[in-house]
Amino acid sequence: MLDQFVALIIDESKWLTASMGFALLAVSALLYRHRKEQLPIQRRVYATMNLFFAVTIGTMAFGHLLAVTTKLAWGTLEGSLLRFYIIGILLAVPSWWLIFHALKLFSTPSGPARKTLLLNGWLAVTLLALGLPNLPLAAPGFFNIGYGLHSRPLVGWAMVSMAIVINLGLFIGSLIFLASGQSFEQFRGME
Repeated sequence: MLDQFVALIIDESKWLTASMGFALLAVSALLYRHRKEQLPIQRRVYATMNLFFAVTIGTMAFGHLLAVTTKLAWGTLEGSLLRFYIIGILLAVPSWWLIFHALKLFSTPSGPARKTLLLNGWLAVTLLALGLPNLPLAAPGFFNIGYGLHSRPLVGWAMVSMAIVINLGLFIGSLIFLASGQSFEQFRGME
């Protein structure tokens, strides 16, 4: 039983699907909770986009740190422990901080906070620095920045539409990856 639980924790094929599902649940719960408030639609959309991105990356960062710690405890960790922890922390801290800012966006009527934009940039740039294959994961952060800075409704709709398409594509891809039962390296044909 413990071996199955450990295998579940260290199986990277499950984390993106679970993270996006958890993010959708968090966004749905928050939208339901604030359904009767007179928050402007632009503010509600911006808060939703930020919360979805932050919860997705924050959950994946937590999973990464949990998997690294589990592999370390079981003696199966290959590679630099310090490097793996730094990667996890560089993603966890800004994403969890962004969750806090996204929640504040639901309750304050003022414009986007500078910190919210900076946290989106931090996450997106960090993901890209870890490799170009992370571009689909980083893109929603850039769309959040664009949406936070836009002044024309058409630009706002374009940002939201692209973020939805990217997130939907990521979720479908994660389901295919999950169904394959392969490791990331096997799935990409690298092994």
